[in-house]
Amino acid sequence: MVNCCCGLLTATKEPVPLKAVDVEVTVRDHVATVAATLLYENKEQSPIEAVFIFPLPGDAAVCHFSAKIGQSEVVAEVREKQKAREEYDDALTRGQQAFLLEESEQSPDVFSLSVGSLPPGESASIRLEYVTELAVQADDGLRFCLPAVLNPRYQPLGSDGGAGTTRFIPGTSVPASLVPYSLSLCASVCSPRPITKVESNCSLDPVQYLNQQQTQAAVKLAAGHKFDRDVELLLYYKDSHLPTAVVEAGRASVKPGSLMGDPVVMVSLYPEFPPAVMSLMTKSGEFLFVIDRSGSMSSPMSNADSSQIRIDSAKETLLLLLKSLPIGCYFNIYSFGSSFTHIFPQSVVYSQQTMDEALKVIEDLQADMGGTEILEPLKHIFKQPCIPSQPRQLFVFTDGEVSNTKAVIDVVKRNSGSHRCFSFGIGMGASTALINGLAKEGRGHAQFISGADRMQSKVMQSLRFALQPAVVDISVTWDVPAGVSVTPLTPPIINLFQGQRSLIYAQLTGEVSGDAEGCVTVKYSLAEHPTQNQLKFSLKPTEDTGLTAHRLGARTLIRSLEAEANEQGDLSDQVNAKEMVVEVSVQSGVSSSLTAFIAVNKGNGKALQGPLLRRNVRAPIMKMCGKMAPRAMAMAMASCPPLLMANSKKSRKDVMRTMETDGAGEFSSNIFLAGSNFMRSSCSSSGMVEMDYGGIHFSRADLAIPAPRDPMLQLISLQRASGSWLLESALAAVFGRTLKDVEVATPASVSPEVWATVLAVVWLHGFKKDAQEEWEFLAMKAVSWLHGEKVPCITECVEAGNVLLGCQVEESSMGM
Repeated sequence: MVNCCCGLLTATKEPVPLKAVDVEVTVRDHVATVAATLLYENKEQSPIEAVFIFPLPGDAAVCHFSAKIGQSEVVAEVREKQKAREEYDDALTRGQQAFLLEESEQSPDVFSLSVGSLPPGESASIRLEYVTELAVQADDGLRFCLPAVLNPRYQPLGSDGGAGTTRFIPGTSVPASLVPYSLSLCASVCSPRPITKVESNCSLDPVQYLNQQQTQAAVKLAAGHKFDRDVELLLYYKDSHLPTAVVEAGRASVKPGSLMGDPVVMVSLYPEFPPAVMSLMTKSGEFLFVIDRSGSMSSPMSNADSSQIRIDSAKETLLLLLKSLPIGCYFNIYSFGSSFTHIFPQSVVYSQQTMDEALKVIEDLQADMGGTEILEPLKHIFKQPCIPSQPRQLFVFTDGEVSNTKAVIDVVKRNSGSHRCFSFGIGMGASTALINGLAKEGRGHAQFISGADRMQSKVMQSLRFALQPAVVDISVTWDVPAGVSVTPLTPPIINLFQGQRSLIYAQLTGEVSGDAEGCVTVKYSLAEHPTQNQLKFSLKPTEDTGLTAHRLGARTLIRSLEAEANEQGDLSDQVNAKEMVVEVSVQSGVSSSLTAFIAVNKGNGKALQGPLLRRNVRAPIMKMCGKMAPRAMAMAMASCPPLLMANSKKSRKDVMRTMETDGAGEFSSNIFLAGSNFMRSSCSSSGMVEMDYGGIHFSRADLAIPAPRDPMLQLISLQRASGSWLLESALAAVFGRTLKDVEVATPASVSPEVWATVLAVVWLHGFKKDAQEEWEFLAMKAVSWLHGEKVPCITECVEAGNVLLGCQVEESSMGM
């Protein structure tokens, strides 16, 4: 990339070169291959260089990049990153067409695509392919997500982004309705088991099943899709928890003995723990809840008019978590933004008093702490001594918009021996690299909450995992015929959870007979009970799989080597690891942080005439224009990234940051639409959004509209730390009764507290059965408290409760 002045996309309606994005998704069981075609067209009078910065899943393996200009096509090759950049710059200097695709060195879920020297009137079709694993959801669905939003990544004060990052120009953003390029998406799904249903957060054409067994289906995004959300597909298979193993043949043109020449096995295991052990839910632990309170948490969860604000959803989830904790554990709550705070100086014993203190603070939490500096609170937490016999469990809630992703993950990894980390990405644009990385290196579990998802149900699944006995002493052994060797590509497994998939990749070297079998055994200890899961599989390679397993295995190996290269220690070991990253990346054709895809179309050798102009292709943000109420506009504006304005005198360094910060940690942004300063917003370190909307001044405080509290949340808020409820007017109101009505119906010789607790549990089972995964733990506490009270007439209480509330709840279903 040449070091000349950059002509940024201006607000004078100059044409944007990207015209269309076409996406084809091929799903085989739990793995997706994604092929995206981007069509560029230069309608200007001079050659242009178009720069498009976009998100991809953090665990994706980018494996193909090609460009078609006119009738000629050039396929990119993987090179060491600096060499690729030099080759790209040299090509532009010679007036040749060149294409560069590179991964951010700070976060593996952000890519930059540079299309250089596109002649006037010429079109270019760019095709990139990647493979990715599909995450398992709480309801056993497999989630595919095509990120449509790249939020600006917050860069901590004093951080220069790290060496080598000056190439990565921040992408500019506009409202979805103004994005001048279209998106089409179609998906084909193939599974060894029947596909029971396909769901999406976007409008789909009717699902077409391609065979009677319903193991193949075609899905297509409905016409008219707007760039106002990530495209999410949820796939449901029958018997999805059955373990599988696929042996994939190597590339015929590559010599055996190498990663791409040998077969690769991909094993999918779903551990099933003994029921007797699973009933031993831990009653101890130190639970640390780390809440993002940066300004972006004041954004809505989605673009729906009724969408909840992120910080409000997080507060409700904190309420549910606190009520569900076991008596005798320890807890604390951290908030972070440009700085961080904690409710207690150190973790405290969970009791009625400490819970009440925490709830008072939670009630007043706002997204008012400025930026998103998550590294410092994590460092502070890890400096605190662990409490004996109280395993430390971190729950991190963030919309995941930071620039120092790798530094954050590294500090979690260095301290993984003392804690487990459960991470939650909130809203669209949350960094998959950050959220998945925290959970992976922290031996926990990652969840993403966006659109209409309820944060509470996903968080409670993670709490269930946290309360499971920790799995230790995990080992993987292979049994294969003589003459065959196994080289693991996956790092050692450090965590297992009931019903959650674990993927293992390995390279198989040696001659295999047609009917030979292999066996993989995973051994571990759970609550001092030795356990193992075993899977036998055919060693006969399957053909025509597109080398998916090879590329995912290479991606896994590359990420492990990158981690080694970043570890503090012997310099020669770091150098060797970096060399291995480049070697594996080039050999497999899979991207890494140290390599890049480069393609140069030398054509007829004639240089293009005219000055080279730079155009930053604008990425979509959430919809915020058109006929919107001031409150809705305020919500959207709160998270709106700024547009960089054209300035031919600015150098590359001048446009490196979309948000400028001063010494006090304040930042501001001006939003320009279609050349107008019709809307202007600013945000200070206090997090209070202020704006001018058509000359009228608004602040978030002026626009806040309180919503009525959900009855279930009201019921939960009234529960005591012990698990019981007091008989009071607020509880009777949840039941739609007066306090007098409830008191009159009290069975003889039953205390008011017992009666109130029985009614609460009956009401939850009778009216909120569909949300049971959210209130399950607090109901278990209530039943445990009732058992401790040794109530002699519990059957009579349940029957009286059914009569009063109009339910038909069986005593046995309540665990009484």
